[in-house]
Amino acid sequence: MRLYPIAFRTLEDAQQFKRWDVVRYTSQRPRDDKRIESRRLDHHSLTIAGSLPARERYGLVAPMVVESLEEERRQGRSLAFIRPKIGRFIVEKKPANELEDERQKYEMAAKQTDLFLEPIIPYAPCPYRFKYEYEIQDGKRTGTCQDWETEATFFHWRKQYTEADTIKRMQARWGEEMPTKGLLFAMGTHSQYPDTWLINGLIQMPEAGQFALD
Repeated sequence: MRLYPIAFRTLEDAQQFKRWDVVRYTSQRPRDDKRIESRRLDHHSLTIAGSLPARERYGLVAPMVVESLEEERRQGRSLAFIRPKIGRFIVEKKPANELEDERQKYEMAAKQTDLFLEPIIPYAPCPYRFKYEYEIQDGKRTGTCQDWETEATFFHWRKQYTEADTIKRMQARWGEEMPTKGLLFAMGTHSQYPDTWLINGLIQMPEAGQFALD
């Protein structure tokens, strides 16, 4: 399932889930999104029921890894895991007008999410765009990385280092270290452009299933 929009910063402390947490919730099909996996979340219903043990994570994800995104689209699906051959990690500076457009769109979406939620913390879009060049059965592709931990790490490291040093460290971590340890892409199509696949998340998972998971 694709649950959205999730205004994470408005959730109560007890609701702020982490990767591999098991959650319970109620949701409904959105009117403005035809993707079969999409659900609009009722924020008030969200509870954390536990966490998936490390020994069970590979067995959960590995069977869902596919080789062709084009085949997934033909089957009407808009979510998929892939294990790509990674070529290059790219960091691009966003123009000022794009950053302002992102901020305004976020504010509009936040206002429409739930009228009963507390006002959301002002949104500061990431000044950089992160991409991967990769290859799967369908051929060579370039995908935008929307993994929230990637942007969160950028902001966290920028508080400790210069911006140039932060980018250099991210190139080393995302471009060299993570791919050598085994990396899955959690892919999703764009709501307005169903043939455009975006990298929604990154999962560190060795091919042999050695449980070295992040």
